[in-house]
Amino acid sequence: MGKSRSGRRRQADAEAVVESVDGGIAELVPDRDRARARTLLIDGAPQSHVDLDDPAHLSFEYQRRLGHVVDLVAPPGRPVHAVHLGGGAFTLARYVAATRPRSTQQVVERDAALVRLVRRELPLDPNARIRVRSTDAREGLAKVPDGWADLVITDVFSGARTPAHLTSTEFLDDIRRVLKPGGTHAANLTDGPPLTHLRGQIATAAARFGQLALIADPAVLRGKRFGNAVLVASDAPLPVAELTRRAASDPHPARVEHGRALTDFTGGAVPVTDRAAVASPAPPPSVFR
Repeated sequence: MGKSRSGRRRQADAEAVVESVDGGIAELVPDRDRARARTLLIDGAPQSHVDLDDPAHLSFEYQRRLGHVVDLVAPPGRPVHAVHLGGGAFTLARYVAATRPRSTQQVVERDAALVRLVRRELPLDPNARIRVRSTDAREGLAKVPDGWADLVITDVFSGARTPAHLTSTEFLDDIRRVLKPGGTHAANLTDGPPLTHLRGQIATAAARFGQLALIADPAVLRGKRFGNAVLVASDAPLPVAELTRRAASDPHPARVEHGRALTDFTGGAVPVTDRAAVASPAPPPSVFR
């Protein structure tokens, strides 16, 4: 079936919405098992899943892993200040609002047309303290006050690739600036064999943060397939044991690497600077089939 750029609902499925946005063709596809849930796709690539009736439900593997980080960033239920670089359908912001009421959040999503679509079709809870900026991630981050955030989540993709300027030590310097002492940064990364990008991102984070942990499917860590990995960084000790327990008990179990094993995994990779930065590799076509 061809994709319509008209913004009209598809004839084949009266509930699915297809609309042209700045980043390509956005689709909001109904979930057959959840009445008010939708999956967001951009140019056919799944981006996020939202259930308006249950915003604490995280369907995608990588979002569940980010959810574990949210759960452990502060005592259960305590409101936090969170920055989300990359908005998508605002899945993680909704999750924070549902699990930590009275949290204050800032979402930075460059695609203004996508923001309008999501706000219209999947409206945010009007009581949630979520502010959305339609600008580049680094430009939006620059507007966040020093020491404001307990948590910064980076989940930015353009054409299924993380832009180069969001992979460098200079980018992490600004994340450190906005974090409170002991605050946490979590990044959704994607890579496949030979994992050059992932190793470089770990080395880059290690150059700016004292504590790291990586959550990923074992097959991805072994370089057997392309996939997601969540890199967690802080200057405070990380809850590695609890992250490990939660990741292992997921429907699709993941492994947590940290300490010497994570250092060895980098294989001598060096930190990435703005001058040397490149976008993350494009996923092979088979990933979204």
